[in-house]
Amino acid sequence: MAIDEEQIRNWLMEEDLIREKIYDENANFHYIINFPNNNSMDIIQPRAKEDVLLIGCATEVSQDEQNIIKNSPKNINQEFIWKIRFALNEMLLDFELEHPNDQLKRFIITEDIFEDALTKHMLIKSIKKVFKGKLQCIWILGKTYGSIQNRNVNDDEII
Repeated sequence: MAIDEEQIRNWLMEEDLIREKIYDENANFHYIINFPNNNSMDIIQPRAKEDVLLIGCATEVSQDEQNIIKNSPKNINQEFIWKIRFALNEMLLDFELEHPNDQLKRFIITEDIFEDALTKHMLIKSIKKVFKGKLQCIWILGKTYGSIQNRNVNDDEII
């Protein structure tokens, strides 16, 4: 059984989340939502899997943060990537990290809801969960590199 787009759209409208519907050749429908406020997320019903709804959020690391990461010791960068992996895995979220040379450039967090479990409650709960995963990554990034940025020390002084 296919997921009912009208029902999904109605739930998103009831919560005032829809920003726009976009064309996606790989999806039966694809909405960009604002949650919370101006943070954009995707709600996608993939053409290849008619019984699943995908909630996702892609985040680009800012150029300033990328520069801090690039200038940080390799062991700090490697530990940061592992912290992100463990945190998102613990939240039972799917994710993809783009981190050439252990330097995080972008991350994508997703969660699937299958048709037999799809309710408004599950949809909103999944949207919140994906956002909390993004927030977790931002917090780990700030904790890891904010302390390095604020300490003017040489690489060999960081233990």
